[in-house]
Amino acid sequence: MPNLNGLLEASLFVENLSRARDFYQQIVGLEKLQESEAGCVFVVAKGQLLLLISREKARVPSKTPGGEVPACLGKAGEALGAGHIAFRVAEAEFDAWRSSLESQGVEVLSEVAWEQGARSLYFRDPDGHLLELATPGLWGLHS
Repeated sequence: MPNLNGLLEASLFVENLSRARDFYQQIVGLEKLQESEAGCVFVVAKGQLLLLISREKARVPSKTPGGEVPACLGKAGEALGAGHIAFRVAEAEFDAWRSSLESQGVEVLSEVAWEQGARSLYFRDPDGHLLELATPGLWGLHS
């Protein structure tokens, strides 16, 4: 089986993005890496990220130039599982991960080729959590 190289990101779904952003910046003291209308990305520690995602935006797939990120929430707003986490994987093991998942009957929901050169595979665990395997380079992180 291919190896995991760590936890890359965890996501929280928020009702009020600006309120949540201010809390995590001002109260928790996290450094904001990136922000869009869909959410904010914060650095928790070297190579570890916290994503705050607008509950509204989490209900629909996110289209990127390199592919589609599946929705994290159902249309009625219920979480499809508790949320989303991403694991780091080596670029050299990316295809082996896809093969391993498929050989075990796990449906790969989508694959995204990110502009920075990273790649991601998305799938769900038995409870519906959206899981991601991401190669180096996502969010500009190369370690």
